[in-house]
Amino acid sequence: MMRPELIFHNGNVFTADAAASRAEAIAVAGGTIVAVGHDLDIKSLAGPGTRMVDLGGSMLLPGIVDVHNHHLRGGQADLYELKLLPTMSFDAVLEAVRARCATTKPGEWVFGGIWGSQLVEVIGRASSLAALDAVSEAHPVMLRDDSQHNRWVNSRALELIGIDAGTPDPQDGQILRDAETGAATGLLLERASGLAEQAVERSIPDLAERNKASCRRAVEILNGFGVTAFQDATTTLPFLEALAALDRANELNGWCVASLPAQRTLSGADLVGDALIVRREAYRTRHVRPDFIKLFMDGVPTTRTAAMLTPYRATRLQGCCFCGDSLISIPDLVRWIAKAEKHRMRVKVHCTGDAAVRDTLDAIDAVRSFNGPGNGAGATHQIAHAGFVAPADIPRFRALDVAADLSPIIWYPGPIQEAIRAAMPEDRADCYWPLRDLHAAGALMAAGSDWPVVANPDPWLGIEGMITRRNPRGGYDGALWPEQALDLETVLRIYTVNAAQAMGLSDLTGSIEAGKSADFILVDRDLFATAPELLSQTRVLSTWFEGRQVHEAG
Repeated sequence: MMRPELIFHNGNVFTADAAASRAEAIAVAGGTIVAVGHDLDIKSLAGPGTRMVDLGGSMLLPGIVDVHNHHLRGGQADLYELKLLPTMSFDAVLEAVRARCATTKPGEWVFGGIWGSQLVEVIGRASSLAALDAVSEAHPVMLRDDSQHNRWVNSRALELIGIDAGTPDPQDGQILRDAETGAATGLLLERASGLAEQAVERSIPDLAERNKASCRRAVEILNGFGVTAFQDATTTLPFLEALAALDRANELNGWCVASLPAQRTLSGADLVGDALIVRREAYRTRHVRPDFIKLFMDGVPTTRTAAMLTPYRATRLQGCCFCGDSLISIPDLVRWIAKAEKHRMRVKVHCTGDAAVRDTLDAIDAVRSFNGPGNGAGATHQIAHAGFVAPADIPRFRALDVAADLSPIIWYPGPIQEAIRAAMPEDRADCYWPLRDLHAAGALMAAGSDWPVVANPDPWLGIEGMITRRNPRGGYDGALWPEQALDLETVLRIYTVNAAQAMGLSDLTGSIEAGKSADFILVDRDLFATAPELLSQTRVLSTWFEGRQVHEAG
């Protein structure tokens, strides 16, 4: 064994290994953990050049693994975009747009977000478009909602996009129109959002450099919250190029698993499916793993575009029995899963409705019946946003080796949940995120932030929320299905070793064990001695990636 370059001792080490062991010290050499154990044993390995770090009894645990984010969009939002809060009122959103336009060069785009789903009915009106036009002057404006599936644009933006009363709806998208005049109201749903995103991107002259800057900033933010590995949930070619460029310049401080879209994305990316997948190896680096294919089975329940087994609340337009529709047929989904396995890849399938979850499990079941569980890709596919799951389908996750990709920062009581209650019968809306049932059934659960659907990728909000089922920020009464709460150790594993396993990185990271990458974090408290309702206040004092310190709290 190599002499350690670093020894961390006198600590409280949560290893997340299979034995759920605890330790006092770890030794690091060449970016790898070489020993874990008691102080005396590990300190005896020190050589003349070993740096000794006294943890003073503080808690050390594996780096957080974020199984679902849109990191480059998050970095871009931090550096360049108008920032809104989903709790803001309609008038507050307008005032924020007015202020941003006043400091933006004439004619330039103002874009960003996020506005809350509770505003969707108001924003869909022609009068709201007039109000947005009044505060934006000659600036084109595009604002994303808190699901990131929908966009609100002003009249100048509609003009630049090329939308008028005669523009047809794009496939799997909708241009909302005034019932009397037929004119676009400025609300673009699902894949119609890509029309606006493409128009914004066309206006940016230095897009490749901006993407690299956004990627660099995103990883810096992730490191600050203790994240050392993440899965980008929809990795278009420009995003893949930015990741590979950063890693080749030794500037990527984290493991990144990329998810290559099979369909036209909400960002309007042109290169998707086979044409993108065939190019993936050109962008594979030590830390960038383009190993997933991303599929969208449905939209989101807030706009009644999630595919559900039971109907939404009745509306004048949709009637009493509308359940939403899946975007991919089961035969097509079977073909995509089989293709992924042929390429030794996995699939991450966006499913926010229980019908979409069932269809996806049925398709995976069909492929498994031919290929068997060991498909050569490491086997585990992912269902993303597995929030609404029929009880009969819960045992199928383990049986079919499917990981539940969870987004705990989104689902606790807040604006999105209120909008879901407005769209669905309340008793059904609140049977959301059956975590304890999934855990009891032996399902592999992994946690992600879905940043920038949330303002920042703070895992500690999600960790607390999974235990309390309440909103850690307050402001919303009650708990969401409290019977589905989990204990702290289970949640920490969901955020570390489980997520690494779901992403195909379990041989590299996710736990503190000899032979794995030296990816770990030091936090400001003993998490197991902290009241559950205070876990969201946890601060990461330092983050280490491959034995290098990549974050230190100021």
